[in-house]
Amino acid sequence: MILVTGVTGTVGREVARRLPAGRRVRVWARDPAKVAGLSPAVERVGGDYEDPRALARAVAGVRTVFLVTTRVGGDHDARIIDAARAAGVRRVVKLSAAAVLDRRADDLITRWQRASEELLRTSGTQWTLLRPRAFMSNSLAWAASIRSERTVRALYGTSANACVDPGDVAEAAVRVLTEEGHAGCAYTLTGPRALTAVGQTRQLGLLLGVRLRFEELSRDEARAGLERRYPAPVAEALLESAERQRAGAKAQVDDTVRTLTGRRARSFREWAEDHLDVFAPLAENEMT
Repeated sequence: MILVTGVTGTVGREVARRLPAGRRVRVWARDPAKVAGLSPAVERVGGDYEDPRALARAVAGVRTVFLVTTRVGGDHDARIIDAARAAGVRRVVKLSAAAVLDRRADDLITRWQRASEELLRTSGTQWTLLRPRAFMSNSLAWAASIRSERTVRALYGTSANACVDPGDVAEAAVRVLTEEGHAGCAYTLTGPRALTAVGQTRQLGLLLGVRLRFEELSRDEARAGLERRYPAPVAEALLESAERQRAGAKAQVDDTVRTLTGRRARSFREWAEDHLDVFAPLAENEMT
């Protein structure tokens, strides 16, 4: 049996949806009622990472775990790794981040990911690490301003990131979860080319058939926006990450998606075409 955590998130949901029919799959969510779009054959379990009994039920009879956690600085990785080891789980596949490889990266989020990777590597359980670059779906944060103002606002708009389609990350995860030969491996996953926010704005405008404006945010404006969504320490870590991107730390392209899936990584244009309705600007009479 395969246990998929983080199933209400961007990648976990896609992994659970794409696992082949015939595989026994269990998904874990704090609120299983929020898990939608999966086959009725998928088993759903719920509970908190802080509840040892719930964790024990989640990993009982499981052979492989897909591990996704999002509480930066928390101990959820440690809790599920300990529960998996106690239950005799054979292998844990962890969704990490490409930044762990950058020696210059010392922000809160990267330190947490590095510590979580080390916990897994020293757990005595077989492990595999998936380290994606930023998701193309992060551009969904621009949807509201594109729809209402035909404007994208971002920090360091001319800095490049080899962002990846989260669907490609999910497909790579499915291959790793269902194939042998990946134990002890770490895979960096990127898109086919490095893109800037200005370039993404241009591509979205062409696909939508409208003229989009790009407005550069100041660091203070970016911080204020981030702090409306995240705790201040996490917002500061994201700002530090943006500085590294401006210095060129996130532009390298890797062909690992092709290696794992047998096909090239999807482009931002392909991802955007699949999500264009989210960005479609309001008609003039809808904006008044």
